[in-house]
Amino acid sequence: MSSPDTMTQIEAAVEHRYALNGTSKLHVATAGDGRLVLFLHGFPDHWLGWHAIMAPFLSTHRVAAMDLRGFNLSDQPLEPDAYDLETLVGDVAAAIDVCGARSAVIVGHDWGGWLAWQVAITRPDLVDGLVILNMPHPWAIARELAINPKQEAASAYVRAFQQPGAERAVPLERLSQWISDPAFHERHNQAFARTELGAPMNYYRVHFPAPPYKTLDVAPAPVRAPTLIIHGLADVYALPEGLNGVWDWIDAPTTIHAWPGVGHFVQHEQPARVVSALSSFFTTHGFGR
Repeated sequence: MSSPDTMTQIEAAVEHRYALNGTSKLHVATAGDGRLVLFLHGFPDHWLGWHAIMAPFLSTHRVAAMDLRGFNLSDQPLEPDAYDLETLVGDVAAAIDVCGARSAVIVGHDWGGWLAWQVAITRPDLVDGLVILNMPHPWAIARELAINPKQEAASAYVRAFQQPGAERAVPLERLSQWISDPAFHERHNQAFARTELGAPMNYYRVHFPAPPYKTLDVAPAPVRAPTLIIHGLADVYALPEGLNGVWDWIDAPTTIHAWPGVGHFVQHEQPARVVSALSSFFTTHGFGR
């Protein structure tokens, strides 16, 4: 469980900025000085979900967490076209720019992890280092859905989310049942009261594979930034078989932490272990000030 102390520390420390990508505004909370570390949350989460990971690095790094397009304090367009890959990658570039940097160590979980992979593939100039929490490489997602019946079953909820109007059937309590911290639970409910669910559902509708599933024949550009992968092996959504062969898509030093008994929301379940893994990664690759 994360600590309410780190949450209030981060809430007091950050400056709230808005990056602009075209006409869309993206909320970015940032604090500290030094090498930029940009955190990208997943679904259902928001920028403050990173508080326990950000706080230990306030004195050594510039930390920033954005609300992804469609969530909380960022713009929430409902049109699927507003979530094309180029636009989403542009959101990350705009967030880095508003923090006064040209590149960052990018840390992503769930859909934020998917976007972090895509930024590293398509805009390597933006990525000093890559940290992925519980999100297989996009090519691995396609492969596992095509060949692994267990992953297809685990993704049944996605097929429901992809249906028109699915957001009207998702109660707020379902979006917070994974939270064990009462203080964060309150902040989370406030964030999702501000979120029109039809907006973040577009990540599933535009970018998650739909049946019939098939592997991707054309290989992606390899990731060329040092990479850290952390995966809770008890994840019931992104099964650990998705880790297989990930090194085939990375042309850089790669470290994989596979943690038994840890579920999908690894940064919430095991924040101290995530901080320790990040600290080691930063030291090994010179991602300090």
